[in-house]
Amino acid sequence: METKPPLPPFTLETATAKVQAAEDAWNTRNPEKVSLAYTVDSQWRNRAEFINGRAEIVTFLQRKWDKELDYRLKKRLWSFMDNRISVCFEYEWHDDGGFWYRAYGNENWEFAENGLMKRREASINDVPIKESERKFLWERKA
Repeated sequence: METKPPLPPFTLETATAKVQAAEDAWNTRNPEKVSLAYTVDSQWRNRAEFINGRAEIVTFLQRKWDKELDYRLKKRLWSFMDNRISVCFEYEWHDDGGFWYRAYGNENWEFAENGLMKRREASINDVPIKESERKFLWERKA
């Protein structure tokens, strides 16, 4: 059976590690790598879009990162209990016209016993920013 430690039920330490692992993976901007953290039948709500399963996750993320250039993400643990974690996050990106944005959001995650995420609910708002207002300036992680 495929597993993705840390496994639920979560403690403060393991929930924090799970959030950091998600941040690190998403900052690679590698859709295939990111999709491996989710069950094969994972269900997402991302803004107003509904996504089902790894294949749709990969397609969604490819489309997302084709549009959201120089994407940089920071997640922080909001709360956790048993097999669920809630996070707050911010990310910055620009479009192909050079206009910058900061997205603010919240996610609720539910995990299977094997540590793979089976459900993700995301609410996100984008705010236009000037390039000089950027906060996330680190080099792209591979």
